[in-house]
Amino acid sequence: QVQLVESGGGLVQPGGSLRLSCAASGRIVSINDMAWYCQAPGKERKLVARITRGGSTVYPDSVKGRFTISRDNAKNTVYLQMDSLTPEDTAVYYCNADVFDGMRPYTNTYWGRGTPVTVSS
Repeated sequence: QVQLVESGGGLVQPGGSLRLSCAASGRIVSINDMAWYCQAPGKERKLVARITRGGSTVYPDSVKGRFTISRDNAKNTVYLQMDSLTPEDTAVYYCNADVFDGMRPYTNTYWGRGTPVTVSS
């Protein structure tokens, strides 16, 4: 099995910054794409940022220029640097990872339990 554990969420004032981390552990041979999603109360979960193993990134327009995703393949960890935060960024943030465990000829997608981010004055 594979576990993803997020950390770094909390309360921040508008205009502030937070850095989220997500560490994967367990039966891991390699990890392909890693990503961050967010889900606000009463809304659907949506993509915040995605990064390939090689470092290519994708962002929706809503976070471009404010959020930066990065990863450390040696540590099986993905990060999300969030700057210029607004109240609209308030949500629970989840990481996910496409993991190859060596037991099957394909990857499985795993999710963390989420870390809450609240942007408020």
